[in-house]
Amino acid sequence: MARAELAFCLPDLPQVREFATVHALRSGMAEERLPDFLVAVNEVATNAVTHGHASAKALLRMWAEDGTLVVEVHDEGRWTPETTPGTTPPGPFATSGMGLWVARMVSSDIDFRTGPNGTAVTMSFTV
Repeated sequence: MARAELAFCLPDLPQVREFATVHALRSGMAEERLPDFLVAVNEVATNAVTHGHASAKALLRMWAEDGTLVVEVHDEGRWTPETTPGTTPPGPFATSGMGLWVARMVSSDIDFRTGPNGTAVTMSFTV
């Protein structure tokens, strides 16, 4: 599968999910795995457009390599996490902070990079 890209902002999240669905199925992901996959993509994409740079679009990139679907979400926001993001489950009464933890739980691997060019979250899913 060739690299697919979609620039998006907050109102575009339904299109992000549709785009991710089409490309996940094309890469060979089983339909029964789509719900968990889409939750992870939606959580990371939502974070990108709510916590990233307010006036810039985020970018979703997807590609397949060696039986793995790779999803990267990049935004222009910068942050310095005190701990590795998504490693601690949210508390029982949490109303936020669940997205990266959920993404970590349903993906095969997740990586975070942040710097002067923004933040990228890269998730891998075995297909």
